[in-house]
This record gives sequence, C-alpha cells and structure tokens, in this order.
Amino acid sequence: MDTTTRPEVLLLHGLGATGAVWDGLGALLDRPWSAPDLPGHGGAPRLPRYSFGGMAAAVADRLPGTGPLVVVGHSLGGVVALALATGWFGVEVAGVVAVGVKVEWSDDDLAKAAAMAARPPRVFETREDAERGYLKVSGLLGLTAADPAGLVESADGWRLALDPAAFAVGRPDMRGLLGAARCPVLLAAGEHDPMSGIGQLRALAANSVVLPGLGHNAHVEDPAALLPLLGRVADGLSGAAT
Repeated sequence: MDTTTRPEVLLLHGLGATGAVWDGLGALLDRPWSAPDLPGHGGAPRLPRYSFGGMAAAVADRLPGTGPLVVVGHSLGGVVALALATGWFGVEVAGVVAVGVKVEWSDDDLAKAAAMAARPPRVFETREDAERGYLKVSGLLGLTAADPAGLVESADGWRLALDPAAFAVGRPDMRGLLGAARCPVLLAAGEHDPMSGIGQLRALAANSVVLPGLGHNAHVEDPAALLPLLGRVADGLSGAAT
C-alpha cells in the first residue's frame, strides 16, 4: 500500500502525562503523526469542567483538519479516542487502538479521584522534586524522563502543569462509546497492567489484545508492540485477538 494514502495517526496520552510519551512510537511510524497535550495537561489550555466529550471536542478543535485519522490512545486518551470515533466532534476516525483503559471503577476509585481533583496544586522546592512528582502522577517513574512541558516554574518553586481538576473526569461509558464508534476498534492492555485487565476488556470486546510482558504504560515500555495493532485498525482489520 502507498503510505501517502494511509490515514495520519493521532496519539493521545493518559492522565497526568503529555504528548511526549509517544515519541518512541512516533519514531517508528511510516506516516504523519501528532501527539497533542490533552486539555489541562502540558501546554494545552485548561477546561472549566472536564468530561470525556469536552476533552474530545477540545482535541478536535485543535486539529489542522477533519481526518481521516487513526487514533491511538492510552488510558484516559483511549476513552477520548473512542469519543472522537463516534463522529460527534466533526473528525473522521478510520480506526482506534485504546491501550490500558480502566473500565471497572468502584465507588472508592471514584471517591479517590474526586479527592485528588479537589486538592490545590502541590508546590515543589526543586525542579528535581517536581520531575519526580510528574513521573509518579503519570505512572512513568522508572520508564522515561520527565517532559519539561509537564512542569511550571513559579515564584514559590515548581509545580506540575497538570490541572488537578482533570482527575474528576469520571467513569467512562465504555459500552456506549464502543456501540457508537463508527470505525474498527481494538482494546488492548499489558499482561501485567493492574488497571486494565484483559478479562475485563474481553467482556466488552472479544477481540481485545493482551500485550505480553508489559504493564500499564505499554506504549512507553515497548513502543514497537503497538505497531501490529495500529496496522490492523488502519487497514480496517480488527480481527481475532492475539
């Protein structure tokens, strides 16, 4: 297939991270790609209120065109990818790969997220402390370096660029989003992902894929592991799970 005719790739990061987490995968792609910061993250504007639809609309408004796109999303970004796939936000999505999406939420999970959303931003005395805070919040500690776009210097010290209110985005309606998607969708999770069990995903979509040996941030741990999944949805082939 002529790669110039292939859909461009939109990469959407998870909660607390920035678009820089996709640099490894982007370097492997044979087609144009972009990895914007989600609202309330990195250099992206904040929202007055966070919802999956609101975040999808904000992403759509910042795109240079209307598609077609293959969207690969991690965790929160995977839910935003599914929202875009509904077509409700004026973007043509040719396929979605959603990795590490947390699909089961207890009342305790939601209460903890609400509590984090209500906390004021923490101020760190040093940049090194802020970098460690960024990596811990995004689940990237020990996997990669902190993205400078995820940090903000102030008169009092350093804080994260992340808007804490984004933690209040809530529980996704996965069945509703999957039912409304107008394109092939693959759900995937690392074999050792504590937040997104493959059994939970396969209860929603039988073709969900396990990524052997990987954890929640599979796209950072082994970017090449996502290439076969991206190829399958890009070519409209979301067949049986591997």
